[in-house]
Amino acid sequence: MNKLLAALLALLAVVAPAARAQIQPVEPLDHIVAIAEDDVILQSELDHAVSQILTQYRSNPQQLPPMDVLRNQVLDRLLMNRIEVQRAQSTGIRVTDNDIDQAIQRIAQSNNFDASQLRSALARDGIDYDEFRKQTKEQLLIQRLQQRIAQSSGQISDAEVDALLASGDFKSGEIHLAHILIATPENASAEQIKTAKDKADNVKKQIDGGLDFAAAAIRFSNAQDALEGGDLGWRPVNSVPEAFVQIAETLSPGQVSQVVRGPNGFHLIKVIDKRGSGQQLVTEYHARHIMIPVTELVSNAEAQKTATDVRRRLVDGHEDFAKLAKEYSKDPQTANLGGDMGWFPLDRYGTGVATAIGALKTNEISQPFQSDVGWHVLQLLGKREADRTVQNKREQARDLLRQRKAEDEVESTMRQFRADSYICAVDPAYVTHDRPACSGAAIKKASSK
Repeated sequence: MNKLLAALLALLAVVAPAARAQIQPVEPLDHIVAIAEDDVILQSELDHAVSQILTQYRSNPQQLPPMDVLRNQVLDRLLMNRIEVQRAQSTGIRVTDNDIDQAIQRIAQSNNFDASQLRSALARDGIDYDEFRKQTKEQLLIQRLQQRIAQSSGQISDAEVDALLASGDFKSGEIHLAHILIATPENASAEQIKTAKDKADNVKKQIDGGLDFAAAAIRFSNAQDALEGGDLGWRPVNSVPEAFVQIAETLSPGQVSQVVRGPNGFHLIKVIDKRGSGQQLVTEYHARHIMIPVTELVSNAEAQKTATDVRRRLVDGHEDFAKLAKEYSKDPQTANLGGDMGWFPLDRYGTGVATAIGALKTNEISQPFQSDVGWHVLQLLGKREADRTVQNKREQARDLLRQRKAEDEVESTMRQFRADSYICAVDPAYVTHDRPACSGAAIKKASSK
């Protein structure tokens, strides 16, 4: 079940980084713990989120942080989730029951379960299915909000790509890293910086003494990926912070860096592995599609019906694909081109397109299928083997620039959401500098709901 729970926790995202914990009894009476704008966090919700972490690590409880640290960090994550869900809903983002069903089906399939097996697995681990659906919906809302924010960061021009490639700053290859962050507060005092540095030095000493790096990340790191052992996974070298790359260049796989100062604290970096990038021969596909988006004005059912009608006109009525694409498709990149997507590798447009293409013969038209943005009808026009070494390098450069812009935009917007939102603690045990005590009026308003 560890694999399942890891997938569920990644989806639910109910926790921030944490370090070592002990189990405490659940308080029998429910009450409001904190307020986020017009919503509240109940004691039972906090207990449930914490219990999911305790369940995941029931065989290794020593890897979790003290309970007060864990509960405060989980509460922070729950409060931020509430703010993001409210913002998503207020901007017209919607998630249907069908969207939730498909997301849960993907989780089940990734764990080799069918729907009934997933329900049974959740029940065995004490996870209520209705609550699981509710949290899945919230995370879909948050994902779509962040996708919308990222998309607003703008397009990457060829000139920007050329400039990056010509700068010499672009490096090919991939690297697998893990890291530990000992964070310092914003505008930290000299004493706070020294305390964080001393803690980081102590963590390094424990790792050098035999403590597993992943266990150290779980116990001590303040990074969002702490509960994954600080594992950053395989990434293109250029998508990794330059400071990390420079450190990694001095290390062999398996080695851990010395403590390094960064803008948000002190880091320890472990190189898990490295690999280069040689000639890249791939199968490319040429296709065209018609995309019917799901919007505030077009429901999922309406978009599906339009896509089904369009396919019928193509297959049964033998109407011109390019003409219907210009009339119906809302993809700004391809609609005026008659839906032509050009030549691309199988994974360019996500699993939905890849699955559809994989099932088609040349010139065959797909059944309508759904992606994160709407419904599609796709026609495979051809495929070929191609050397994409140069193209891939340019695409990696473009992706890097796009990722940087998107991450900066999302991070900046999330900080602004947090700053603009009224967040406070009702329970005195959860009052902090960033989570002040609620006013009497706020408590009265929240209690009346």
